[in-house]
Amino acid sequence: MSGQTGIYTNFIEKLRIMCGRFSLTTEEQRLNEFFKLSGGTERYVPRYNGAPTQQMAVITAGEPNRLQYFRWGLVPSWSKEILKSTPVINARAETISEKVSFRKAFKSSRCLVPADGFYEWTRAGKKQPYRFVMADDSPFAMAGLWETWKGANGEIVNSFAIITTGPNTLMEPVHNRMPVILRQKDYEDWLLNKDQESLKSLLVPFPAKGMRMYKVSDMVNSVKAEGPELIKPLSETNLFG
Repeated sequence: MSGQTGIYTNFIEKLRIMCGRFSLTTEEQRLNEFFKLSGGTERYVPRYNGAPTQQMAVITAGEPNRLQYFRWGLVPSWSKEILKSTPVINARAETISEKVSFRKAFKSSRCLVPADGFYEWTRAGKKQPYRFVMADDSPFAMAGLWETWKGANGEIVNSFAIITTGPNTLMEPVHNRMPVILRQKDYEDWLLNKDQESLKSLLVPFPAKGMRMYKVSDMVNSVKAEGPELIKPLSETNLFG
């Protein structure tokens, strides 16, 4: 297993490329209606600045009508330990069935990651965050993978990663990757379909015309920051305004 662990470590920095922060602030009743949920395993609390290693909501094939809360940062079942400093938060769509860290989960443990926005930053000069949302402000689901890890001391950790793909035209000026946002009609297929080629066909950029972006406060730069002020627009659409 040491060989697999070495491969896992070597790819970590390459995989931490995007998406690195997202929000789920939708009112609970609306969220339940949108995803056809009957509740969750924990009390629902809006998250304005979800960050790696935090417990975030997911929907799995085993619990399709409930939110579950898993650690963001995939820990493969074969890993000897949980790496604290470099969590694997993303998986590239292009190589998802090939990489040892993801191929088992892609085959049998896919999940939906509910959100209503995600953040990315421009790097020219000041580090400026932007929030990307649906054009109609609806919630959405990012494609995810999950695994269960069991430690030598009996500790059990459920964790997940978000799948990324190339950018659409809205995303391209900011970053060369974006999370895979699934169409609502494909949610069941993503959770239940066993045909890998069919599943790969879903891992494409979401149409830019169905999204919008806006500048937000740099308070979101801190993983400790939370609250509705983080998603308040500073300006609409103008990337460098």
